[in-house]
Amino acid sequence: MMRRRKPTDAELDILAVLWERGPSTVRQVAEALGRENAYTTVLKLMQIMTEKRLVQRRESGRLHIYTPSASRDQMQRHLVRDLLERAFGGSSAQLVMRALSASKATPEELAEIRKMLDQKRGH
Repeated sequence: MMRRRKPTDAELDILAVLWERGPSTVRQVAEALGRENAYTTVLKLMQIMTEKRLVQRRESGRLHIYTPSASRDQMQRHLVRDLLERAFGGSSAQLVMRALSASKATPEELAEIRKMLDQKRGH
């Protein structure tokens, strides 16, 4: 995972489809994105993603089936680690405080954050 390049926004959209739908063809991804008329654009993006090792491609007859190389959780962790180091000097506290000040958290989200903090403290 560490050697893979970070996905662009368009690549993250494709990964989201693959995480939701599972292994898919380019046409299936294009349809899920609402870009049926942009098949060649989606194909090119997925070819680039294969080169970047963001997805894996296998052949099934004449079809090429794509799967994500990492789970959504793994990718999110990778992106957060990168952001943490680049923008916050490795400070988890600064990252969390900025995230909480940037948007309103629901009571459920705050409860989950408190639960995680308690687990980190060993309670």
